[in-house]
Order: sequence, then structure tokens, then C-alpha cells
Amino acid sequence: MRFHHAPHSPPSLMAKPSQPRPIARKEPAVPTLEMVAAAAGVSPSTVSRLLNGTAKVSADKRKAVESAIRKLDFVANPVASGLAGGRSRSIGVITQALGSPFYGNGLLGIEDVLVESNYAPLYVSGHWRPRDEQRCLALLESRRVDGMIILTPSLPDADLLALAQRVPLVVTGRSLLGPRLCSLDFDNTEGARLATEHLIALGHTRIAFIKGTASHPDAVERLRGYRIALKAHGIPFDAALTAQGHFIESGGAQATEALLAADVKFTALLAANDQMAYGAALALYRRGLRVPEQVSLVGFDDLMGSSYTLPPLTSVRHSIHEIGRLAAHAVIALIRGEPFSDPVPAPQLMVRESCGPVAGSRRHGRTGTRQVV
Repeated sequence: MRFHHAPHSPPSLMAKPSQPRPIARKEPAVPTLEMVAAAAGVSPSTVSRLLNGTAKVSADKRKAVESAIRKLDFVANPVASGLAGGRSRSIGVITQALGSPFYGNGLLGIEDVLVESNYAPLYVSGHWRPRDEQRCLALLESRRVDGMIILTPSLPDADLLALAQRVPLVVTGRSLLGPRLCSLDFDNTEGARLATEHLIALGHTRIAFIKGTASHPDAVERLRGYRIALKAHGIPFDAALTAQGHFIESGGAQATEALLAADVKFTALLAANDQMAYGAALALYRRGLRVPEQVSLVGFDDLMGSSYTLPPLTSVRHSIHEIGRLAAHAVIALIRGEPFSDPVPAPQLMVRESCGPVAGSRRHGRTGTRQVV
């Protein structure tokens, strides 16, 4: 019987040079809850209860802990905090359009406050449709969020009041009263009245108005403010001077084109938001009409880009960033069982170069024939 042996590899004739051992580097210590407690001068249990929202402590102690967290760059373990306090440390936020420059600025305000308070926002979009908003609510409730913020909901009041019985709720653009519910309502009527009054003071009586989405409460209130200002000055409301714009740039352009195509005469144009005013400006430009020499133009919301249009746009300031911050503070207060009554900023008219007197009027500084388009 023959045995077959596997061939062996010849032994190495030269020893391999030894590899140098890497020099151990001392990693910086990861900040711990105990380190935060020591820096703030409180007990670790106080820090833990503050993080999971179950502690009621003085404002000074709360500020000391928050300052220590920022200084040490401490990041709490959300799973541990949730297990300890029975909370997810997350807030559901229903916006209407994630890509909107208006709502986007509000989301930034919400995030600023929630991150400082160790909460994570979960964003979903309702698209101004009650069915989509109901879907968003079901999704967020399944994630066991600690509270919710809804920006200008389209859901009926009864649905919102019922939701507040299940989870602390903050809504904007609505006036509601109820337990575990806070509403932050901006005075859209007053804002539109201010804008219309400004144009009337410049001598305009033929003021066109581009409306927002008919079912949207902001659109209804802004049209009301426009009509109130006209009535106060004895100027009859003319439905032919209004056009639908749907709160988007293309809608503003199309509404302006429709007014011009119908040969409606106007010397000023008020758009129910800045995005529609941008579209209106483009339509006027393409028709060879100069702003403000031939048509004065006013927007609403005072978006960040409105100071940089040509000419810079006069607009009603609707500080959605600040409202977002207020909404975040309010939902945290509701979760903690604390009162919240901070007021929503009042509308302000930011006057820029897109408005001027009616051509040919004394206010214009020269005589001549009044121009209307």
C-alpha cells in the first residue's frame, strides 16, 4: 500500500522583520451624564430626569444643566432616556410642503429649539389635504412621539381637539382652546389691511389682488383684510380685480397674465404671499411693465429672498421662523405640564422699493396723465 503525502512548503530561510507596534493614542473622554451633573452642580438623577422630561426644577438649575450639555457637547442616549421616562424624545411635525421656502423657515425654527432641548423632530408633509394629514397623524402616533406640531392644518377643529386628548398638540394658523392644546394664530387679516392701506396712502385705488388657495384659512383672512381696507376708504370692491394664484410662483404669474389679458386696469398689485408676488413680477416684466413706475407690487410673508429681488419687495412680515420657535417651546411646555402664553408677533409692513405713488399724482413729484395698465 502506498501513502501519498502532501508536499510541504519549504521553510522560510529569512525571518520576517518584526512590525513596529502602533503607538496607543489616548482618546478624549466621552462626556457622561455624571460629568454634566458635576459641571452643572446638580445630582446625576436631576440631569437624568431633566433629559427625560420628568423633572420640575428651578429655571436656574435647568439653565445650568443646558449650559453644561452644550459646553461638554454631551449627547444623551435616547433609548435609555425613553426607557427611563417612558418617552421617545421625539416630536412629530406635520408641515404642508417640505420644499416650501415659507414652511422650510418654520421648520428651521422648530429644529433650533427641539435640538437644544434634546428632542428629535420627525417631519412629514400633509399637502393641505385632510386625508394626507390623517395618514401623517397615524404614522406619527405609531412612532409614539411625545408631542405634535401641525403647521396650518386642514383638518377640522373636532379632529384636532380629539388628537390633543391623545398627545400634546400645537397648531398654527388656528384659534382653538382645549386641554393639552396650544394654538398660535397669526393676524392675517390685519397684515393684508396694512398692505392695502399703504397702497391707498400712495394714491392707488385700482388695486389688484392675487388670492391664495380658496380653501386655505390664510387666503380667506388675507382677502378679508384687503376688502376691509377698501371699504374703510370708500373704494368699492371689484371682483374683476382679483385672480386665483394658489400660493406658488407659477400661480402668481398666471393670475397676473389673466388680469392683463382681461384688460383689467390697475396701478398696484397685492399678492397674498411673496411667492405669488415673484411670479407676478415676472409676468409684469415680460409685458414690459416697470415696478414700481407703472405698477406697485406688495407681497406677504417677507421671505428671506424678498430683500434681494429687483426691486426689493415690499412685504408683510409673517415671521414663520419665530412662530416655529414658539411652537417648539409650546409643545415642550405641554409635555412638561407647564403653562405657555407667549404671544405671536404682530404683522409688520416692510416697506421697500417695489411701491411708489400713482404716476402723475402730486405724490409722484410731477404732473402728467395718470397711468393705468
